[in-house]
Amino acid sequence: MGVYARYTDGLGRRVTAPPETLVRVCAALGAPVERPADAADALRAHRAGRKQTKMPPVVVAWDGNLPPLVLPAGDRVHTEIRLAGGEARSIDAAGQLPLGYHRLTVEASGGVESCTVISAPSVAWRREKRHRSWGVAAHLPALRSARSGALGDLRDLAALCGRIRALGGDLVAVLPLLPTFNDVPAEPSPYSPVSRLFWSELILDLGEKHRPAATPTTLDVVMGNAEVRACLAGHPAPAFSELDDELLRYARFRGAQARLGRTWRDWPPAAREGTLDRGQVDGDVERFHLVAQTLARQQLHNLREKLDEDGMRVGLDLAVGCHPDGYDPWSRQTLFAEGISVGAPPDRGFPSGQDWGFAPMLPEASRREGHRYLAASIAHQAFLAGVLRVDHVMAWTRLYWIPHGFGLDQGTYVSYPADELFAILTLESNLHRFEVVGENLGTVPRELDAALPSRRIWGMYLGEFEASKRAVRAPDASEMALVGTHDTPTFAGWIAGNDIAERVHYGLLAEDAVAAVRKERTRAVRRLAARTGSRVEDPRAFLAALLEWLGESDSPLVAIWLEDLWLEERGVNLPGTPSWVRPNWQLPMQRLLDDVLTDPHVEELLRRLDRARKHSS
Repeated sequence: MGVYARYTDGLGRRVTAPPETLVRVCAALGAPVERPADAADALRAHRAGRKQTKMPPVVVAWDGNLPPLVLPAGDRVHTEIRLAGGEARSIDAAGQLPLGYHRLTVEASGGVESCTVISAPSVAWRREKRHRSWGVAAHLPALRSARSGALGDLRDLAALCGRIRALGGDLVAVLPLLPTFNDVPAEPSPYSPVSRLFWSELILDLGEKHRPAATPTTLDVVMGNAEVRACLAGHPAPAFSELDDELLRYARFRGAQARLGRTWRDWPPAAREGTLDRGQVDGDVERFHLVAQTLARQQLHNLREKLDEDGMRVGLDLAVGCHPDGYDPWSRQTLFAEGISVGAPPDRGFPSGQDWGFAPMLPEASRREGHRYLAASIAHQAFLAGVLRVDHVMAWTRLYWIPHGFGLDQGTYVSYPADELFAILTLESNLHRFEVVGENLGTVPRELDAALPSRRIWGMYLGEFEASKRAVRAPDASEMALVGTHDTPTFAGWIAGNDIAERVHYGLLAEDAVAAVRKERTRAVRRLAARTGSRVEDPRAFLAALLEWLGESDSPLVAIWLEDLWLEERGVNLPGTPSWVRPNWQLPMQRLLDDVLTDPHVEELLRRLDRARKHSS
């Protein structure tokens, strides 16, 4: 069933999965097992079920070439390929298939079987010629201006894009712009969204707000949500005839949560299973989400048009999962595993392991629907994204499953159909013309690192990570280069080791390990400083030298976290801590965007990066 009985964790240890783990994971995948003794009968049933099916649920036609298929024997075999556009062809006359999602049907005396054919380019889309790009990265809510006040919005994003373009860059990357739970209790992580198919209402440009310029200690998403609701209260609702069924269902779900509670698993049976009565839905909340999503689409469309005219791009993240109380798990219950969380086994950064709190997709269930949900999630990002960063791209090959109630080190890996998932990614990339970056950081299978360049997908290079190695290498032409990310300390915090004290404070690092960790951090900082010809004692000069060094590398795309440009010391997120314990995703930039856009020191750093990019080309 693709379940690993053994694996190597992030500490290099060979792990044998406990029998209890294998039972729970196989049961979640549909096997009739309750205890290890059931395994033999379950295996026989699994094999018998596979023999009954001749056609796989998904076939990949790389570059339009349908692979050889094993068809039923006999004289009365009829095959037909129904193309995405509606045209029907026989398999003999199919020839080279156009790009898209097609349907192959085989009719024989034994019955009718069909499967999804993904006709995909073998590589992701890239711009013509070789580019040596650069840009900045930010968490949009933290990108506050004097006008937007509590939270950054799409007008702030447009302003930053314009300034970066004027300085020679062509990318502003932001964390996912997906909806989160913004009412009390707020859960603001952009990586635990309500849905991967809609936009956050908090990104809306509500016009002139002129809030006080004083820096808040945290970003108040509850206040921001109230502000959006107040602004949209008098806005005319869109005509229902103009809305798609998915949006109508999403808005109804959000209205039902206002009446029945956030945890849909506790709803009355019919509502829990997908049927909502009008009396169970708060009409005002439903209307709010219809209006918010319609306006978000309009504003994002206008922004994308402007960016395309200017030769500027926004980078977005494809979140690997969804909040368990969210719309996607409710609306697609057969796609998600019950009683399982996704996470990561123990590694150097997290010796106890990680639990990310959302349910994994069931591989075979996704295959049976032709991976439509994943394709829709990617296409949704492509509405704005010129570059798509796939969060935890290792999920394309395997995910670490942890049964509920088990220890973080008592999970195991489950395989995913990598060829089919890469086909969806390269197809959507070419259909919507976006470049792809895969976040291959952490415990990475060798086959994945080999697959990324073969599919023309960039991997990721982090200066902070590379500095921990004895020989600090420069990024190569297959990697997007960064100093750090939203999951690492800021550059100034990394130098000072601020994250080490935080990890101790939140119970992520034992006191007796601090001395060794600090010693290794000091070595890493000195290694990177020496490699870039700089000095640790002058962080600003160190950063400038590091940016020049990365800029002169073969990397096709260099980006820096915006707050690093003025040496902020506290990161936006500390992995392993919930947002109600540490204010993850709620830390504002310590400077207003208005000041950042006119800061001569920030401008000089970015101009040096621009010169390094142009000089090295």
